Amino acid sequence: MKRVAVDGLPEDPLDAAGHFQLHCLPHIKEQLVNGEDVMLVVPSADHTHREWRIAMVTGLARKHTPRRINMVAGDGEAVDSTETYLAGAPGITGQYLET
Repeated sequence: MKRVAVDGLPEDPLDAAGHFQLHCLPHIKEQLVNGEDVMLVVPSADHTHREWRIAMVTGLARKHTPRRINMVAGDGEAVDSTETYLAGAPGITGQYLET
């Protein structure tokens, strides 16, 4: 599973979703098309970012099956532990997980 860090997202949820779609999505799609399972790591954010994040990861998972993609919000050891868990759970895809 390839870990892809998504940094530099604006604080406003609408702006963050637009930035993600414009600047991050092409690289992520390329990884999935090339046969990589992906774990996106995004910074923690308040509840106003939850819906766009869920929409992105579930849409990518549906489109790129059987490749797996999940999005994890947080940093440090919690993200590392989540990555270990996801590596051993091959049926989990399209999830937004907050650490």
